[in-house]
Amino acid sequence: MVLLPPSETKSVGGSGAPLDLGGLSHPELTGTRQQLAEALSTLADDVPASLDALGLSERQVEEVQRNAELWAAPTAPALERYTGVLYDALDVQSLSAIERKQADTRLAVASALFGIVRGTDSIPAYRLSGGSSLPGLGTLRSVWRPVLEPVLAAADDLVVDLRSGAYAALAKVPGAVEVRVLSEDATGKRKVVSHHNKAHKGKLARALAQFSDEPESIEDVLAVASDAGLQVEREADRKLCVVVQA
Repeated sequence: MVLLPPSETKSVGGSGAPLDLGGLSHPELTGTRQQLAEALSTLADDVPASLDALGLSERQVEEVQRNAELWAAPTAPALERYTGVLYDALDVQSLSAIERKQADTRLAVASALFGIVRGTDSIPAYRLSGGSSLPGLGTLRSVWRPVLEPVLAAADDLVVDLRSGAYAALAKVPGAVEVRVLSEDATGKRKVVSHHNKAHKGKLARALAQFSDEPESIEDVLAVASDAGLQVEREADRKLCVVVQA
């Protein structure tokens, strides 16, 4: 399982039927998903309160409207719903049929609203960030951690964790391979970057989706990354670093 961070930006529309929580993967999360979806759509009735809770400006009021239409809006597969730098690099639309099937099986997206969704899970556009708090429910970390951590802990496959901080805080994954991205200048000095972080994580996720065999170890991840032209180093037993030349 490759755990991806979601994106604030999402594609609009879709050709799927309205949201059916019972049809999503990991049905043990349905109760929490229902609770959060109802709270988010109800909050949308109060636009000023929604803007405040979601950390949005008045120019982003259309994001609140998306939440208001949560139960009636058309859906799309999760790997096509999320957009932005990481998902541009992942570029699932250009994968072959076999590679896309592997991507749908291997890739999962951390979600503030749904906890975790698989590639083929049909979801509507929405706005909710991992660091948000909803009236009456508190922080999403307090909502998700008790129910999401057991689900992720039960994964018996290799887990490559590409989540950003806010989403990693929603649930720990014991034994996961963590990945970070550093920029290296001409002197060899390295520093954490943001834009390259997303793009290169997307490239790594794409490489892992395309690999014909199921990656089973951190050594497999290193080999796949190397074959894809990525410079990846092992920092610790379960930690990898993607190095980007500045």
